[in-house]
Amino acid sequence: MDEGDAQVKPQDRRRRPRRALTPADLAPLTRAALGPARTLTAVIRLRGGTKKGVYRLTLDDDSTAIAYVWSADEDYWDAGPSDLRDPFSHATGYHLFAASHARLTAAGVRTPRLLYADSTHAHLPADAAIVEDLPGETLEDLLARDPHAATEALHRLATLLDTLHACTGPRFGKVALVDNGGSSYGGSCEQRVTEGALRDVDEIARRDPRAAAAREALADAVHTLAAEVRPRERHTLIHGELGPDHVRLTPDGHPVLIDVEGLLYFDVEWEHAFLEIRFGPRYAALRPRTLDLDEHRMRLYRLAMHLSLVAGPLRLLDGDFPDPEPMRAIAENNLRRALELVAP
Repeated sequence: MDEGDAQVKPQDRRRRPRRALTPADLAPLTRAALGPARTLTAVIRLRGGTKKGVYRLTLDDDSTAIAYVWSADEDYWDAGPSDLRDPFSHATGYHLFAASHARLTAAGVRTPRLLYADSTHAHLPADAAIVEDLPGETLEDLLARDPHAATEALHRLATLLDTLHACTGPRFGKVALVDNGGSSYGGSCEQRVTEGALRDVDEIARRDPRAAAAREALADAVHTLAAEVRPRERHTLIHGELGPDHVRLTPDGHPVLIDVEGLLYFDVEWEHAFLEIRFGPRYAALRPRTLDLDEHRMRLYRLAMHLSLVAGPLRLLDGDFPDPEPMRAIAENNLRRALELVAP
């Protein structure tokens, strides 16, 4: 990002046309990563990325790699600077990726191998990295194509989750903060979730008349559920946004976690509240086998997660995200689920 970009306000940046990077843009980074003997022949920006650009690079020998690019023009949230001490702050940037990748590797949790990284902007006016391209499909694709064949992949993901959730940290917060000795705002995970849920109630009520009518009931439910949660000191390593679209499969069917910048130490129930929503009836295969979930936390976090999955997509739709209908569907489904939880 150049000096001019740094002066652009988020609301102004949304009005500028976004341009996908081209082979000419990415050729210097590719040469630095893979050597001058390799020629970049094609570039495709993959769908789904909202916080960074994800590009498949095809080389003259038909091999491929993936480029991650973190820049304002690749980030559809237009969220501005991220506060590392907030565990729920905007999870994007090479510094978060590098810390998360290192922690997962040390834990023995598979994620795409890092081939090259540049945070000096020597080859692009942005932080960038190149990782291995995994030729397999995502778990989401497999579940849609052949639910029966996905059974083994789900069991393997459950084993991976056991490995991930066996890791703990001394405090809650983003890995990039805690592993460097830092501390997050707030006194506990449940406090941060409760505060965020109440903010989401207010925001959703301003945007939707159904939420406005249920505003008091939603806020009361958050307070009531929060009051039932007892203090606890365990802070578990979690992905934080682990849907089937964030699990790639190797050719032999083993799961690989992607989009790992949000990795944090937190209550494991926050992970499982998200898993329940995203995997639906297939979640049963992912229930923890080595940890007991606190049902009081689960009840609070289910409601808070539904509220977050309304407020977040609606904020994204304020900008120029190019595929709005799935986001509208996510917001609508989770608003309905939240309202069902507080229905008389």
